[in-house]
Amino acid sequence: MSIAPEQVEAPARDAVLFRSSPWRTFLAVFVILLVSYLAVSPLVALIGRGGGDSAGSTVSQAIVIGAVVAAAYAWSSRAALTTWVRVSAAGLELAAQGSDPIMLAWADIDSVVVRRVGLRTVLDVTPVDLDRVHPVQGEGPGWPAMEVTDDGEAFMADLSELWPGPRKLRRELARRLHP
Repeated sequence: MSIAPEQVEAPARDAVLFRSSPWRTFLAVFVILLVSYLAVSPLVALIGRGGGDSAGSTVSQAIVIGAVVAAAYAWSSRAALTTWVRVSAAGLELAAQGSDPIMLAWADIDSVVVRRVGLRTVLDVTPVDLDRVHPVQGEGPGWPAMEVTDDGEAFMADLSELWPGPRKLRRELARRLHP
């Protein structure tokens, strides 16, 4: 179980917190499903050569189906794994998909990349040396997921559900890395 950012004292006063939000995920999936259902329903009625449902009935169905599917997705086991990133003058804290949080001072970071992988936005943080990575609180069961990149081994975090969004995180990282 990941440590919540509220349980960890911020390393500096100017810390900016980015965290996953099941409500944001619910809203995004709900709107996508609602619009899709409302756009496709007239086409299905036309192809089926039937009169179709009334507009009120179609909207009601879209709302119910959108809400049920969005709720199931937003609170599924995959979406329930919280991710948070805290950026401050002291460095970068990262807890990705339910891992224990780690802390890297800016001098200990070789590179930070926010990139797109299909429909997802991913953060790659490459430390100068893995020995310079510090757990935020004690020794826990594990670090965030790692992958091998061109720069070496990097911590990886899915930012798809992060709020405020990946654009703001990119700007904050650029501000800290290139003062």
